[in-house]
Amino acid sequence: MAGIDPPALKGPAKTPPLRRAVEYVRMSTDHQKYSTENQSDAIRKYAAERGFELVRSYADAGKSGLRIEGREALQQLIQDVQDGTADFEVILVYDVSRWGRFQDADESAYYEYICRRANKQVEYCAEQFENDGGPVATIVKSVKRAMAGEYSRELSHKVFTGQCRLIELGFRQGGPAGFGLRRVLLDERGEVKAELKRGEHKSLQTDRVILVPGPEAEVKTVRWIYSRFLKQGRSETEIAAELNERGILTDLGRVWTRSTVHQLLTNEKYIGNNVYNRRSFKLKRKRVANGPAGMGGHNTTRCCV
Repeated sequence: MAGIDPPALKGPAKTPPLRRAVEYVRMSTDHQKYSTENQSDAIRKYAAERGFELVRSYADAGKSGLRIEGREALQQLIQDVQDGTADFEVILVYDVSRWGRFQDADESAYYEYICRRANKQVEYCAEQFENDGGPVATIVKSVKRAMAGEYSRELSHKVFTGQCRLIELGFRQGGPAGFGLRRVLLDERGEVKAELKRGEHKSLQTDRVILVPGPEAEVKTVRWIYSRFLKQGRSETEIAAELNERGILTDLGRVWTRSTVHQLLTNEKYIGNNVYNRRSFKLKRKRVANGPAGMGGHNTTRCCV
């Protein structure tokens, strides 16, 4: 029709640039359900749905979430944010517990606040709330943080109680066997499965570990050490020198010292006792020396050797 201009042709619509994001993943043990790989898969799916470009990954594998100490990746993430060198807008985390199971919920909030103050948004991919700073998100996050910390406290108590019970039954709960002794693996029926070498651990929850006498030569040496000390009045230093002259090495393949002889002479496992809970270090807090008073102190039980 005359007098009417044809419609202007439009070019292809421009795709908005993707927002730059990083992921933070954490796993406390190698046997955990939510491995760093599983967390990363969920985060990448979330990023694709929300239009994020993942440019970096911060991973703390095998790290407890109780404290920031020892979590090099989270420390580096916070440092990058504070230094102004962070070239991203968003930090993607699987859920609140992966950010941390801090015993003080305010500490968890504090590290997130550091990021938000630098205009770096923290988003939790598996949570059912949007971390938008609104009142609902604030309340839910506070509850989730408290629950994450409480989970660690409950788990710590259950693990401690379970370990005490197994020790009272004569089973070994950790640490090297020591000179003259060996760790043996038992199945659920109490039958011997194998001898555990140094650095090896049981893999089945139903298996148990006990201490048994080691090679006859080592057993004779242990008895010789006690005889020299108790019957002949030799000092620990003299006994160590004699052992070294005879070319006998410790269970670690080292020469004997007064200290290693003293440890052997004073360890009750050589008379068949399990001594436990002399010191406690629960939830990575201050180490506490316990007195011999029930579950709160150190106890002695007969072991299976």
